[in-house]
Amino acid sequence: MSSPGVFVGIDVAQAELVIALRPTGESWTVGNDEPGIAALRRRLQPLTVTLIVLEATGGYERAVVAALATAGLPLVVANPRHVRDFARGTGQLAKTDLVDAQILALFAERVHPTPRLLPDAATRALEALVARRRQLLDMLTAERNRLAHADPPIARDLRRHIQWLEHRLGDLDDDLDQQIQRSPVWRTKDDLLQSAPGVGPVLSRTLVAALPELGRLTHKQIAALVGVAPLARDSGTRRGRRRVWGGRAPVRAVLYMGALTAARHNPIIRAFYQRLVAAGKPKKVALTACMHKLLTILNAMVRANTVWRHTVAQTT
Repeated sequence: MSSPGVFVGIDVAQAELVIALRPTGESWTVGNDEPGIAALRRRLQPLTVTLIVLEATGGYERAVVAALATAGLPLVVANPRHVRDFARGTGQLAKTDLVDAQILALFAERVHPTPRLLPDAATRALEALVARRRQLLDMLTAERNRLAHADPPIARDLRRHIQWLEHRLGDLDDDLDQQIQRSPVWRTKDDLLQSAPGVGPVLSRTLVAALPELGRLTHKQIAALVGVAPLARDSGTRRGRRRVWGGRAPVRAVLYMGALTAARHNPIIRAFYQRLVAAGKPKKVALTACMHKLLTILNAMVRANTVWRHTVAQTT
């Protein structure tokens, strides 16, 4: 029999999946492997599933997400922090796999987050390369910082490791270029994005890999998704300072560096930045506003499939 309006929460671990349904309260466990995922899909398909919610767990969720998405089931991979905040708001402080699955099902029912466009295998591979590049840069920064205060025997080892990391970073950049060039869609999008002053290969690759929604959402939606939309902090008569937070931190970090460059070399962003600073805005606040404006311009360019034009950017 079909169950109307079923909301599903799935707690993902390396070895198993714990599933909870609302409003029935039913729950069960399957293995996080091919037979277990196949059994889960067979059990959910006859139901009238409104939404499935599970958390991002560092990759353990990929197989079940792919299987359920392929079956046409509506699902959301939720930000774990959003789910934790929701759980605290309901007064649920206990934490077990079953409790987590029940909270996810309740989150699906009460919050009803919008299902995100799931990247295909090629996009996931590109995103993995971009993430690996970020990891290599973090290691390079750490090793260079250690080198500044290292004794001679350790310094020699650090220099060798730094040299190896720099070599691997170059190889990885070549791999990224090849991935982009092999896809006509990515190549066109990359050329379009890099036509904007201040957007270089790193920012362009990050947006292609980690922000496939670019050009498909409104400027407000894309800003909220990345985490550059200022959020109100008001209470009663108090008007708190607007802050940006949440969203996709890796995209936001690279966008910040892009905004720094654009504030010097992009005529629209430079004028905008100088106007904000002249009005008394702190430089960091002005740069955050530049991130927002740059993202808005890039979103409009991708949506219209048009390269950078000064006159068009002024109206965005």
